[in-house]
Amino acid sequence: MTETTILTVPALEERVKAIFLRAGLNDVQAGAVTRVIVAGERDACKSHGIYRIEGALRTVKAGKVKPDAVPTAAVEDGSAIVRVDARGGFANAAVELGIPLLAERARAFGLAALVVNDCSHFSALWPEVEAITAQGLAGIVMCPSYATVAPTGGSKPLLGTNPFAFGWPRKDSAPYVFDFATSVAARGEIELHRRAGKSLPEGWAIDADGNPTTDPEAALAGAMLPFGGHKGSAIGTMIELLAGILIGDLTSPEVLDYLGTTTLSPFHGELLLAFSPEAFAKGRPGDPFARAETLFETIVGQGARLPSQRRFAARARSASDGIALTAAEIAQLDRLLEKGLDAIV
Repeated sequence: MTETTILTVPALEERVKAIFLRAGLNDVQAGAVTRVIVAGERDACKSHGIYRIEGALRTVKAGKVKPDAVPTAAVEDGSAIVRVDARGGFANAAVELGIPLLAERARAFGLAALVVNDCSHFSALWPEVEAITAQGLAGIVMCPSYATVAPTGGSKPLLGTNPFAFGWPRKDSAPYVFDFATSVAARGEIELHRRAGKSLPEGWAIDADGNPTTDPEAALAGAMLPFGGHKGSAIGTMIELLAGILIGDLTSPEVLDYLGTTTLSPFHGELLLAFSPEAFAKGRPGDPFARAETLFETIVGQGARLPSQRRFAARARSASDGIALTAAEIAQLDRLLEKGLDAIV
């Protein structure tokens, strides 16, 4: 039987933040990065939990993210666009700074956009979109990555995994949230398969010669495929345009050129959109929140499951029972805290 250690969410946050402080991150960066990593572990999203610590530290050690960055925000008078300069730091701190301003602008104008520039982004997008729904707003969040996905019909990496998330606020329950890569699977899932010595499902990737492969090593050296064929390819391209070119930041091929590797956290921008349901539905019959609940109840009534429900259930279990970590995971946390950046090879 595998030995496990149970930690409360605050206890895991304390451990993870200590690791990042030990590695030279300031309090702003360490706190924001810790919160999103522990949220992944709390919600049983292992590919976005403490597994991500090492990659974040590797990016710091390589000098491709500024561990002491303090993001700055600006809003022009009369504008619905909030701009946050991450100043070369991680996206998480920049998003935390910008969300209150985004919400204020969305309430004033009905909709607003948060543009984050010059940031390293390694996490899932549902923490960002849930931060928007927590303000009583609907939200869409997207960002590029680095070129690891071949467009449909292509044979070489060009697009990023380009995650896309949406959230709708619910007054008496967890929000309706989906968050997915526009590739068949997130790159982290392929890496986890590699570490576990498991083959990939068919249709996930091609090798360096453009041939289908189920070998994680060959997939990482080749390219992932977009979900849904040409549909995922088109959405991935849209994200390059909106969350890269539109906001004056890097596209996925440019990110890869800048980093020179896919072993570091990608450096680019992020686009967050917020919508006020009350403002959009103003003057029309019915309460938008009540109408949404009718839709959700009908979906569930047919036996279907709303997205993120397993994650929310895991969150509730973590709150009551704590987070279980294996002996190997605890040892890794201890090693990272003891050695800091010297633990990263």
